[in-house]
Amino acid sequence: MVAKVWTDVSGKGADIVVLHGWGLNGAIWTPIQAELAALGRLTRVDLPGYGESPWPVAEPISFARLCELTRSALPERCHLLGWSLGGLVATQIALDEPQRVQSLTTVASSPYFPAQEPDWPGIEPSILSQFGKQLSKDFRRTVERFLALQSLGSPHAKQDVKAIKEWLFSKPMASVEVLDAGLDMLAQVDLRNDLKRLTMPFYRIYGRLDALVPSSVVARVDELAPESQHFIAPRCSHAPFISDPEAFMQAWREFFISLR
Repeated sequence: MVAKVWTDVSGKGADIVVLHGWGLNGAIWTPIQAELAALGRLTRVDLPGYGESPWPVAEPISFARLCELTRSALPERCHLLGWSLGGLVATQIALDEPQRVQSLTTVASSPYFPAQEPDWPGIEPSILSQFGKQLSKDFRRTVERFLALQSLGSPHAKQDVKAIKEWLFSKPMASVEVLDAGLDMLAQVDLRNDLKRLTMPFYRIYGRLDALVPSSVVARVDELAPESQHFIAPRCSHAPFISDPEAFMQAWREFFISLR
């Protein structure tokens, strides 16, 4: 049985689709929802297994299937934005069906999340492993701790975490199995060598204070995708569209308008 993927559509014009990150849901885009919907027809998605998009019953959870189910909910052609884990999903969709993706934007994301010595900045693998072990003991608290990491370094981290929790708990929580599989994806999916195959305009947005996707990775991704553009939000951590929605929208709006 294939479960239905939840979407919410607002605005009109060119299709813009936003994909959220690990543990969360489409409500996370609330701070910039109106601004994006003013630019085109915005579709917010709950990734399969998250929020109001239940994972298909008795079906194994995999990155390939996650991307396939997500792709089935997209408009025929769209500008695709993915945050964190959603950035990995968006990138894979752009690689699999480039004719459907007019432009690709990744937000606080990386083609490979774990730090790898000597020269690939990222999340320390021990952090992902620790969260995985704690999920089965107290998964709600574990998710909340991960959310706190996402705002680490932000000048208003407490407000950011409070808002993220409100959006998280406004919908059903993902199951432990889905969350555990998502951590495995963050630890294992490696799209670095595939970036050179991207043919559509590719924009990358980072937070200078991000503790999960450090800004030091930007130069490395520049080498892998030299035709892409990037913006580093100076006062933001892992959720720049929450920490500084005005700066985020100014940067993305300029990119979007340049495509016309």
